[in-house]
Amino acid sequence: MTIEHPTKAIAQCVCPITYAALGEDTVAVVKRLIADGVAVAIAGSAQEPPRILADHAAALGGAARATVWGFGFKTTAVQAAFVNAASMHVLDFEPMSNPPTHAVSPTVPVAFALAEARQSDGREIIAACAKGFEMQGRVLAAADPKRGALPFHTPGVIGVMGATVAAAHLMKLTPEQLTHAMGIATSRCGGLSANTGSMVKCTHCGNVAAAGLEAAALAARGFTANPDIFGAKSGYVDTFFRAGFDYDVLMQFGKPYRCVDPGMAIKFYPSKYPTHFAIAAALDARRRIPEAVRIRLVRLVTPEIHDANRPKPASGLEGKFSFQYVAAAALLDGEIGGKTFTDERRFRDDMVRLLDKITVIQDANIPKDTRRMHVTVEVTLNDDTVIARTCNKPPGTWGEPIPDELHRAKLNDFLALRLNDHKCAQVLDMLDHLERLATPDVVDLCALLACKHD
Repeated sequence: MTIEHPTKAIAQCVCPITYAALGEDTVAVVKRLIADGVAVAIAGSAQEPPRILADHAAALGGAARATVWGFGFKTTAVQAAFVNAASMHVLDFEPMSNPPTHAVSPTVPVAFALAEARQSDGREIIAACAKGFEMQGRVLAAADPKRGALPFHTPGVIGVMGATVAAAHLMKLTPEQLTHAMGIATSRCGGLSANTGSMVKCTHCGNVAAAGLEAAALAARGFTANPDIFGAKSGYVDTFFRAGFDYDVLMQFGKPYRCVDPGMAIKFYPSKYPTHFAIAAALDARRRIPEAVRIRLVRLVTPEIHDANRPKPASGLEGKFSFQYVAAAALLDGEIGGKTFTDERRFRDDMVRLLDKITVIQDANIPKDTRRMHVTVEVTLNDDTVIARTCNKPPGTWGEPIPDELHRAKLNDFLALRLNDHKCAQVLDMLDHLERLATPDVVDLCALLACKHD
């Protein structure tokens, strides 16, 4: 498709979409993704990076219009979206899009911050999130970049578009205003992958959430940018997607919504998604190992995903991005959870010893695409017994929806880290019926999520 003004065309497609235009399947999926993101954010708010960010936001001051989840105070919508998005991403436990990006963290915090600040209802939150998820999914599908091809961490390039579209919906921007909002937002792309494994990574989603919200707010006030940022020379596409960009795919916005087909993966391990393949294979092998101390050697056969080849991560946090570390933890502990990625676990003697026994073989013939990749874990015991297991579909993967009760258990477990049983039940019930929440109910929900640290 040749489009003379692609930015104008996509803005004219996106702006008229309302909650009423979403199908039942889309609403159901979007609600599930919102609930997952909110629960993960509440758990994430207990981590040190969001605490530092919340302290910084409080020190900045500003109008108390939107709740900072987990910290018991309100601030500007921009700052609330920033901190809540960082909380949602810090555990690396939120849903994963296909092609891969973290589409939920840049979007859901923006929708809630603006809904609270501007007195919107639950249906508007759902519609804003649906459009924000879809914008990210369509841009990624249109570009279809190879893993590692983008110059920045993927949410830093893609997430800002989702945040902008979500904010534009709640601010009721016109198509012309949205073209300028996208132009403003794309000049704020960033997020260096070298910071993966550090505190900074969680701010990548925080930055784009804040940038997209602010871009929409500036456009609403009449601030302008290049009105064709998609089609312009040295614009969004020309800068980031020079290998190709299919405008036919972009203009199929919502037909169907990509959060429905192919869907998003629901994470059951708090780590980089490709490591889930190593975790699942190692856990399967662990069930056949009498004692972990009998392990002599471990061999992992993985795709050429270089940023997950980290033989000796410098911290528990960096372990989230290491094939070696997650496999070792699964083999030693028989489970993966929040305590897996602490410095105390990383430097315990048994972990240090086992990491020295692990070799990663990167096989160029294994696809790097998480839809088609696999990882094999081969464990050699002291008696020369070899136990080999391969995973090509970890729990919660695309195309294989998880049972509702299993997802419910994840949500409850995460909310229960900060909320008592009664408040957990209230939050889950409100998220279950988000489309029925009037404006006062949204305010009440945000108050529940304020759960201040002790």
